[in-house]
Amino acid sequence: MKKILMFTMQGCPYCAKALKYMNELFEANPEYKKLDIEIIDETKHPDIADQYDYYYVPTYYLDGVKFHEGVPRKEMVEDLFRSAYQI
Repeated sequence: MKKILMFTMQGCPYCAKALKYMNELFEANPEYKKLDIEIIDETKHPDIADQYDYYYVPTYYLDGVKFHEGVPRKEMVEDLFRSAYQI
């Protein structure tokens, strides 16, 4: 299983939408709850966020490679989860 790293920011409406999509996918596909997902709020952990090359949140990295940046779509989150779940 591949690791997912998600950067967010408190108060970001797109981050809230991405988290909503993630929760919907967890409910529909319980196996996704096993994914290794780390969510980092860039305002609380700027030291970590500064190590990555992105501008917009939410931003997802899959095994250290940027997967998506900016306004999320549920289909994109599902593609991310499928890609992470592959062994």
